[in-house]
Amino acid sequence: MQSLFTNSLLNTRSTMDKKGKRKIDLLVLSDIHLGTYGCQSKELLNYLNSVKPKVVVLNGDIIDMWQFSKRYWPKSHMQVMYKIMHWARKGVKIHYITGNHDEMLRKFAGFKLGNIRIENKLVLNLDGKKTWIFHGDVFDVSMQHSKWLTRLGSHGYDMLILINAFCNWVSIKMGREKISLSKNIKNSVKKAVKFINDFEKITAEIAIENHYDYVLCGHIHHPEIKTITTPKGAVVYMNSGDWIENLTALEYHNKEWKLFKYEATDFKKHKGDEDDAIVLMENEEIFHQMLENFLHKKDIITPLNFK
Repeated sequence: MQSLFTNSLLNTRSTMDKKGKRKIDLLVLSDIHLGTYGCQSKELLNYLNSVKPKVVVLNGDIIDMWQFSKRYWPKSHMQVMYKIMHWARKGVKIHYITGNHDEMLRKFAGFKLGNIRIENKLVLNLDGKKTWIFHGDVFDVSMQHSKWLTRLGSHGYDMLILINAFCNWVSIKMGREKISLSKNIKNSVKKAVKFINDFEKITAEIAIENHYDYVLCGHIHHPEIKTITTPKGAVVYMNSGDWIENLTALEYHNKEWKLFKYEATDFKKHKGDEDDAIVLMENEEIFHQMLENFLHKKDIITPLNFK
C-alpha cells in the first residue's frame, strides 16, 4: 500500500486564475461539523477562498445536526455556508452527500435546488475512471446498532475538543506547538487503529468487487490516499479527513488526485479573524436565512465536464 500526501499549498500544481486562486476540477470535503466547538471554520474559509473548483462534493457531516441543539453558531460557520452557496450561484455543481451527523437529510435524497443536489452516494466518471463516493458510516457497526452510544461518545468528543482548545491556548502562550489530545488517544488505542484498518479493507474489497477505480469516504477522520490490493484486484482508496483536527481535503485536477493539508503559514491572516461573534438563533431562523439568501439568485445546473 502506497500513500500520497500533499502537505501544503506550496506543493500543489494547480494553475492559478487571474485573482490568484488555484483552479481545481473536483474538490471533496467531509466532516466539517459546523455547529460544534471543534470546527475549524476560519481555517476552512481561508482555504475555500484560495481555490476555484468546478465541482464540489460535500461528503457528509457538514452540518452537525446531532449537536445543533446547543445553538452554537459562530459567524464564521455561517460564512462557510454562504461561501458554498456563492459557488453554486456562480455555476459550481455542489453534491451534498449525507453522513450520520446530518442523516436527517437522507429522506431528501434526490432533491435539487439549482446547482445543489442532496444524495446518499455518488458515482462519477472521472476521465474514464469509475469513482464511488459515499460517507462511510454504513460500515460502522456501532452506528448501525448502538446509535445512542455513538451520540453519547460524540458529546464526549466535543468536550475533549474544548479541553484541547484550552490546552493549545496555554501551549501557544508558552511558545510551544499545538497538540491533539483526541488524535493521541485514538492512535494509542489498538481497537481504534484496527477499526480504521478494517474500515479501509472492507471499503476496498467492495469497491474492487464492483469494479470501481477510486473509492472516496469520510467518517473516520483519517485522511489518506493509497492503493489497496487484494487477490481480486486493486483500487485507489481515499479519505478526505476532517476540519476539526486534520484540516484536509481531496483535490482532483489534471487527472491527478492530491490530499491537501492546511498549513496556517501558507495563508495570510485576514481582518476580523479574532472577532467571531457567536450568533444565537433558532434552528429555523438559521436555515431560513441561508435559503432566502440562496433563492434570490437563479442557477443553471451544468454537466460534469472538466475540459
